[in-house]
Amino acid sequence: MSEKRLIQIAKVLSTLFSPLYAPIWVIFGLFVFSYLRMLPWGYKFFILLLVYVFTVFIPHMGINVFRIFKRWTHWQLSHREHRHMPYVVTLISYAACLVIMTKLNTAMFFRGIVMSALIAQIVCVTVNAWWKVSTHMVGMGGLVGALNAFSILFYYNPVWPFCGLLLLSGALGTSRIILRQHSLAQVLVGFAIGYICTMTFILISWM
Repeated sequence: MSEKRLIQIAKVLSTLFSPLYAPIWVIFGLFVFSYLRMLPWGYKFFILLLVYVFTVFIPHMGINVFRIFKRWTHWQLSHREHRHMPYVVTLISYAACLVIMTKLNTAMFFRGIVMSALIAQIVCVTVNAWWKVSTHMVGMGGLVGALNAFSILFYYNPVWPFCGLLLLSGALGTSRIILRQHSLAQVLVGFAIGYICTMTFILISWM
């Protein structure tokens, strides 16, 4: 396979599995593969729309407006020293989502998903003060952590989805390295942050 084709595939994977989409993927998975699929379609649509607006749409728009205002390219925005404001925008939006879900008294495990993503972002902000981590891999680690947490809570064997997510995580991590966005250490640490934060806080929220 040519280097150009590898770069194209890496860009597609990076776009499809943006870290902002991780909470949506987790909730969608619950609605498809757990007993939560029995919930009314209207309620499921409302939860997905609420989470999408505050964890994807608003952060994405805010980051793009900030990038245009600063006249930065996407490459410049990826520099560690330029990532503070995108993190702040994302943190505020995630926190607002959590407050609204609490006011609406949504199920605790939905709030736990958003809370775990918020905590993972806070950890990333802290680490970013001196070192860059892969937020794409934070998102993938969060998916794997959520799968493990819900397999414990719902008593099912996640071996095949787990293997699939690990393969996808490896492909995405390799893509970030191919695109020269991160080192191997930054990819592995990002995955660990997402996994630990998500699994821990989903289990805590359930208890």
